[in-house]
Amino acid sequence: MNLGERLEADMKAALRDRDKVRLETIRGVRGAVRNREIDAGERLDDAGIVRVLRSLVKQRVDSIEQYRAGGREDLAEKESLEKRVLEAYLPAAPDAGEVERVVREVIAEVGAESPRDMGRVMKPALERLGGAADGKHVSGLVRRLLAAEA
Repeated sequence: MNLGERLEADMKAALRDRDKVRLETIRGVRGAVRNREIDAGERLDDAGIVRVLRSLVKQRVDSIEQYRAGGREDLAEKESLEKRVLEAYLPAAPDAGEVERVVREVIAEVGAESPRDMGRVMKPALERLGGAADGKHVSGLVRRLLAAEA
């Protein structure tokens, strides 16, 4: 069962179980995926759906921070519940040790010596880590390791 089919089946189950948060979240995901498919002019594969899910999770994280800063804990909690539903569809992220090992390997392979070489390191590192790695975390690690070498 691919990710699109899984979303469809889970939406039906949420409807049957009257799980309002899960149902609304999955409907939102399906709508975002449909919009991306229309923009691309083709159906999204699982990797494309994962990219959509990641962007939706990032939106939830930003919203949670803003709601908490504004004193709206009720809305922050709703966003947190939606974020948990979205994260259930994402592949497991590699642990910090694995990310660091891959980044160090790539730095050695491309001969990166300073933060100016960050672009040469990021692309191959993210390709090796796959879609599950958090780009922001990898970027920070690459920047820190290259600054230490400079």
